Amino acid sequence: MLRQTLLIVVTAGIILFSNLGTPRLWDRDEPRNAGCAAEMTSRGDWVVPTFNAELRTHKPILLYWFIMAAYALFGVNEFGARFPSALLAVGSCLLTWNIGRRLFDDRVGLWAAVILASSLMFDVAGRAATPDSALIFFSTLSIYLFIRGTTAAEQTTISREKSWFPHSHSLVVSMYAAMGFAVLAKGPIGMVLPTAVIGMYLLLVRLRRSTSPATRGQPVMNNGLLVAQQAGRFRRYLSVVSRGIADGLRPFAPGHFLRTCWSMRPVTAIVVVLFVALPWYALVGWQTDGAWTRGFFLEHNLGRATSAMEGHSGGIWFYPLTILVGFFPWSVFAVPVLLHVMQAVRTTGPWRNGSVLMACWIAVYVCLFTVAQTKLPSYITPCYPALALLTACFFEHWRSKQSRVSWYWPQAAFVSLGLVGVVMLVTLPIAARSFLPGEEWLAAVGAIPLLGAVVGLWLTRRDQVQVAQYTMATTAVVLTTVLFALAAVRVDQRRRDLELLATLAQEDPKSQLGAFGALEPSWVFYTRRPVVELGRGDPGSRSVGGFLQAEHRYVITTGDRVAEIKKLAPRVTVLYRSPYFLKGDELVVLGRVKTAPRLPGLANAPESVHSERRR
Repeated sequence: MLRQTLLIVVTAGIILFSNLGTPRLWDRDEPRNAGCAAEMTSRGDWVVPTFNAELRTHKPILLYWFIMAAYALFGVNEFGARFPSALLAVGSCLLTWNIGRRLFDDRVGLWAAVILASSLMFDVAGRAATPDSALIFFSTLSIYLFIRGTTAAEQTTISREKSWFPHSHSLVVSMYAAMGFAVLAKGPIGMVLPTAVIGMYLLLVRLRRSTSPATRGQPVMNNGLLVAQQAGRFRRYLSVVSRGIADGLRPFAPGHFLRTCWSMRPVTAIVVVLFVALPWYALVGWQTDGAWTRGFFLEHNLGRATSAMEGHSGGIWFYPLTILVGFFPWSVFAVPVLLHVMQAVRTTGPWRNGSVLMACWIAVYVCLFTVAQTKLPSYITPCYPALALLTACFFEHWRSKQSRVSWYWPQAAFVSLGLVGVVMLVTLPIAARSFLPGEEWLAAVGAIPLLGAVVGLWLTRRDQVQVAQYTMATTAVVLTTVLFALAAVRVDQRRRDLELLATLAQEDPKSQLGAFGALEPSWVFYTRRPVVELGRGDPGSRSVGGFLQAEHRYVITTGDRVAEIKKLAPRVTVLYRSPYFLKGDELVVLGRVKTAPRLPGLANAPESVHSERRR
């Protein structure tokens, strides 16, 4: 057990902590969250979140508390901002390992932890100053505590007690307390979705327990087939369809549904979650006269559910496709894993209940967020532990030759991995030539999955399954480490616009900054001061001309906006310029020449920025 724990901590630690603080914060969410915690720290305020001197209603408080604590240890910097997410991600890997040990066996738990630690979207969450890692951790913790209350340490399946719910009051309180912290991390979904996962599972397994012994353990569709075997073809078809619909609706029969909900101790759930989360929600609402409460619940919860905000929309296939990308490289096994799960939930084996719970975990997150109008890849990352566990189950059955999935599917998975490597080798140099000239070597990253695929396919064809699986794990760990610890650092070195603004703020401590036509959150974080969003003088906006009348004031804009600003403020000139990262434009700073400092290593720009761009 200690050996497995160390292996997980070391593997996840290498992936998540390598060069964690080296790249600067990535727009847009990271600087907002890190800057919010920095502003709260400077004010000594642990209640009201602000960013750019404005109330920040996007997210609750938990992440800011964690970052503020990390700032006290490591200073206000990138490592301090990301440290809580990385630490919680390692914790999520350990929780996934423990879930696997209790529901399946030790090998499944170990595999699941390694798979989770080396999947792309989980690592994005674990290496970013965003609340996603905290939400993943506390959601996984709540489900782990549920599983712990329904299994014994030596069992490999959920116990078949009368209620199918933990009897220990302390475990129930702990489970709902974890959901309370998830509510502090990202809002009501921190309670609603883990509760829905557990509730959906209980609706299914408690219903199955109530079926007759003669039909218990058979697939629900088989019951319809048994009834229909003696009818004609058309009547048999109608019988199967009607029986399937009826079986699909049976878990939601009012009596069964209400009894299941009551078995989950809803009064305890509400009391515990409110005890954990309500004090801060009430206090921030009181101190902001309800402004934070209205902004968070009406705009960022109800608004995102009912309309696509900031252009983040998508169809019914958005999240399945997101999983294929976000769970890479392990998503290449999507087809054999899906086939294996379909077989597992229809059997009466010891891993059936665990597979059903994992399937409910994934289905609840994917289905509910598919219904929501605003869609982002990060929304379903809390179900990634379940994806890792189901993949690990398939791997263990594949190794022990117990899987009934055809032999060619694992080989097809390695072929898919190799094709992705080839695509990376071909497309990355083209993308780098357009956006990151001189970094075409990044295409070499594609050689990692290609080499892993070739070796894995060769070993699989020689029936050396276990070695092929180790090859896959090595490929995944190396690929994610190189991407996040090396490639991301090289990409970050091209962000010279941040160097310009940070140096300007440092050389002119009296400077006040405005932005016209563009405003990145990273500008606020790295200049360590508010950046005023300017307009043309329209009602409700502050004009460029009025802002630039005082000394030590500068306007940040893009190259194509310079002429427009000079019409609004004729007495200003272009002072500095820098490439605008990944925008195909230049970042330009305008102001009064007599107050502009000389920046080390940066020559003051000539009057015409366009002539300078052609050099």
